[in-house]
Amino acid sequence: MAHRTPPLGVEELHALVASGEIDTVVLAFPDMQGRLQGKRFAARFFLDDVLHHGTEGCNYLLAVDTEMNTVDGYEMSSWERGYGDFAMRPDLTTLRRIPWHPGTALLVADLAWNDGSPVAAAPRQILRRQLERLAELGYTAQVGTELEFIVFKDSYEQAWDTGYRGLTPANQYNIDYSILGTGRIEPLLRRLRNDMTGAGLTVESAKGECNPGQHEIVFRYDEALVTCDQHALYKTGAKEIAGQEGVSITFMAKYNEREGNSCHIHLSLADADGNNAMADGDGMSEVMRHFLAGQLAALRDFSLLYAPNINSYKRFQPGSFAPTAVAWGHDNRTCALRVVGHGRSLRFENRLPGGDVNPHLAVAGLVAAGLYGIEQKLELPEPCPGNAYTADFAHVPSTLREAAELWENSPVAKAAFGDEVVAHYRNMARVELEAFDAAVTDWELRRSFERL
Repeated sequence: MAHRTPPLGVEELHALVASGEIDTVVLAFPDMQGRLQGKRFAARFFLDDVLHHGTEGCNYLLAVDTEMNTVDGYEMSSWERGYGDFAMRPDLTTLRRIPWHPGTALLVADLAWNDGSPVAAAPRQILRRQLERLAELGYTAQVGTELEFIVFKDSYEQAWDTGYRGLTPANQYNIDYSILGTGRIEPLLRRLRNDMTGAGLTVESAKGECNPGQHEIVFRYDEALVTCDQHALYKTGAKEIAGQEGVSITFMAKYNEREGNSCHIHLSLADADGNNAMADGDGMSEVMRHFLAGQLAALRDFSLLYAPNINSYKRFQPGSFAPTAVAWGHDNRTCALRVVGHGRSLRFENRLPGGDVNPHLAVAGLVAAGLYGIEQKLELPEPCPGNAYTADFAHVPSTLREAAELWENSPVAKAAFGDEVVAHYRNMARVELEAFDAAVTDWELRRSFERL
């Protein structure tokens, strides 16, 4: 990866701490679910003791479920291994101010074992490995993510106390592209945009979406790792800002039976000169054709990376703008893979991920699939010209159980990611499935309590 100037330099941080303008530094890393986990440090202590040496964190942070319960089945972390520490090493290129918390700066950490070796199952390391493989061919991945969310007038505490039932959305009807609709909550959207700009992200736009209270804020594309780090920061920051404003937002893939929250991921390749390697005049280059063919070939096997939760698969409904067909098309939103742009802007969009996706894992999957296509010189089939929902294409996995089995038995996944990573994330899916299978849901109570 090329040298980058961070949003905040180390020398500037020293000056801000000396003047008292910065008093807190957050060091965090993305966990399996894509959440930021870490510590808050007194700024002076961070500069003296942590900046150049790092800190430690319990390695169970990559071996727990969504509710932070310790679970079995993970090779790297367990009661038998004593739940020791791994090292959290600051990545200085990620240093930035956090405007929504006064006097605060933040860095993203890479995880390593005590002998200095990287933690293979850490999402950031998984992505780094695939980007290194891509760099060996002379390419860098340029990525943009588009996250949708739903805003509710209820606070997070109120939502919890009601069991997340009967919440009031910020808009009462479909406001897709509606200026009036976004104007209703522009104070919140404006704060989100401005605070993210203050944290070094480049905001493009905000728009309304279809589900009541649903919105999307889009950021400019960047190098893959940068985009994924910013994506994780944005999700955390957006929730924190919403909490400060007394409202709540959710990024879950399918909140109700209406439109789900998507996270479309756009990807292109840049060559050593910074040119778009996917473009060849007005059309697609051979590299892009192989890369896109790899996406199709690995899409079902890698669906666990794009749709990592039980709820993720409830988005995949015909006619919902969420894909069901393993197909590609030119500017065709019914396909899982959509080719858009021309010349320098030519790229493809993977439409599988929802708002619950871990960006580091999903982009690692896109890169690994593309590399498979290049290495095998896979031929790209003809595009879908019409409605992929009703055409004769392979279907994306319809459940987490199906996706996990495909992932576990995939030679492509094992070759790209290694047995350790495949086993680690197969176990994550097992844990979620066992928890869900043991749960008694509201749906069962409503249908069964009296009538069965």
